[in-house]
Amino acid sequence: MKKIKTALVSVFNKDGLLPVLKKLSGLGIDFYSTGGTYDFIVQNGFHAQTVESLTGFPAILGGRVKTLHPKIFGGILVRSENKNDNRELQQYDIPVFDLVIVDLYPFEKTVAQTREEQKIIEKIDIGGISLIRAAAKNYRDVLVVPSMEMYGDLLRLLEQKGGETGLGDRRYFAAKAFDVSSHYDTAIFNWMNPGNIQSFKKSEQEAHVLRYGENPHQQGVFYGHPEAIFEQLHGRAISYNNLQDMEAAIHLIDDFQETAFAVIKHNNACGLACRDNLTEAWKDALAGDPVSAFGGVLVTNRTVDATTAAEINKIFFEIILAPGYEPEALEILKTKKNRIILKKKTYAFPEEQFRSVLNGVLWQQRDILTETADNLEVKTITKPTKTETEDLLFANKIVKHTKSNAIVLAKNKQLLGSGTGQTSRVDALRHAIEKANAFNLSLKGAVMASDAFFPFADSVEIADKAGINAVIQPGGSIRDKDSIAYCNQHKISMVFTGVRHFKH
Repeated sequence: MKKIKTALVSVFNKDGLLPVLKKLSGLGIDFYSTGGTYDFIVQNGFHAQTVESLTGFPAILGGRVKTLHPKIFGGILVRSENKNDNRELQQYDIPVFDLVIVDLYPFEKTVAQTREEQKIIEKIDIGGISLIRAAAKNYRDVLVVPSMEMYGDLLRLLEQKGGETGLGDRRYFAAKAFDVSSHYDTAIFNWMNPGNIQSFKKSEQEAHVLRYGENPHQQGVFYGHPEAIFEQLHGRAISYNNLQDMEAAIHLIDDFQETAFAVIKHNNACGLACRDNLTEAWKDALAGDPVSAFGGVLVTNRTVDATTAAEINKIFFEIILAPGYEPEALEILKTKKNRIILKKKTYAFPEEQFRSVLNGVLWQQRDILTETADNLEVKTITKPTKTETEDLLFANKIVKHTKSNAIVLAKNKQLLGSGTGQTSRVDALRHAIEKANAFNLSLKGAVMASDAFFPFADSVEIADKAGINAVIQPGGSIRDKDSIAYCNQHKISMVFTGVRHFKH
């Protein structure tokens, strides 16, 4: 055990510092401090010495240089068991610092508030980050508190051990210190990087321990800020799989401007419809696959009213996500204790994605492209009608968010059937047809969307025999002419988008 005798305190934010000062002072610990922190300590009735009184050198460059001095870093980095270190400290009259408390300049907060470069640059902490790293390096002798978020841990430690610390305590705080410093440096790099430095750096400090991972025998943690995306109004804790389904649901529904309702199962839409009335949108979305909807994730882009809530409440589902709920609707939905009810916030998602693969990370731009009528190139003699064009665009939005190989069949802005994650496009189509037939949904006059090109004409032939009138696909196969020729012979319209929407 090592007793704390002298503390160096240099913090930007003074919130929460007073209880720490009271505890340290009560334990007879001496304070050294800088600038505004020194003023705060003295104004609250505690004794402290300025860093300048120790170094014999004033703060310079408008306060940019205060603590960067051998008499400060010598007192932090001295190794107690090293005789030469101790002789040098005595020679230069340097005190030993047993405790270093720092709270850095708010760089990330400043970036979020302004684009003025000079203001952001001035919030890049130099002295503070150096103090943290030095104290953490010398954790065998020094306890470092790298953030105001750690004051609670410090107070508990002081209370439990009466101003003494063990090696395990100091190593724990040192690890947290390097967590703070690495996150801080990552934030600065990501702000400064113009995009031409090919280096992957990502840091998330907010960890949400989940009930388990993808399966109960796997541990799971979510690193992020879900409260920025939604507010949980009711229900049990959100799981690993819930989060994946919610991401799929949000990105899908955000592509629709009309009143839309969707049901998500295992990251794919098993039901979706656009209608003028929300209740009708729900009923038609459910009709697309009422079996798969059991235990699914429901998502809409409109406020849920009482009538719709009453209809929804007739089935078992795990999560509902909407931008709002009428009070009576919320009461209806809350009748199931474990049901997760989320209020979706307006949130601008980053245009990048990460995925762990092998022993590294894949990075890509998120697929944010959504085709419009202007992007469609009619490749057949028969042109799609206005209604068919609307259905083609509707189906194409869904297939964009469906696992590859993917086929989506739709009519009158209702999802009739989809084939998801199949090893061949023909299998995906056959699965989609089977789904529609299973629920007595007529495919006559329906449209088909494919997430990638058709390598042969077999898919359009199968679709034609099922009643499909129009097809949307990216194009790009060396045998596109075969599919086009079949469509021309059977008076089917086909449009190309020129964009593949693979999703694995």
